[in-house]
Amino acid sequence: MSNTQATVEDLIDELTDVLEKGWHLPFAGGKSFIDSEDAKQILDEIREAIPSEVRKAKAIVADRAQIISEAQREAETIVRVAEEKAKALVNQEEIVRQAQAKANDIMAQTQEKFRSMQKASNDYVEDLLRRTDDAMSANLAELRKTRQSIHGTSAQQ
Repeated sequence: MSNTQATVEDLIDELTDVLEKGWHLPFAGGKSFIDSEDAKQILDEIREAIPSEVRKAKAIVADRAQIISEAQREAETIVRVAEEKAKALVNQEEIVRQAQAKANDIMAQTQEKFRSMQKASNDYVEDLLRRTDDAMSANLAELRKTRQSIHGTSAQQ
């Protein structure tokens, strides 16, 4: 083949062709005559190609290992970021839950204060109205007494 860039597989195929083109001897148990120079040349090319093929294979394995390593680092980074986001969401959810609980407490306290202030206000107004009613009743009684007294003095005259 004499092509220095031939792959080992190509060279093995070429060697197989040389073997198949050989003269088969009858009654020789499958033995045949081949062009030994062609066979030697192909074997030499195989010897030269094998180190190149091995280097390529090693480079591919090294690239594969590097790609896997990079992928693992990237996956670890993605997992770490996802865990941090999840933790932040949990923290945020906890903060929201605490804020909601505090807001509920404040609302309950505010409603209790409102009811207390409303009761105190109603009690004060009720007391004020009762005292006013008592005062007005007393004034009305005084007014009636005075009026009767005026009627009593006018009837005597």
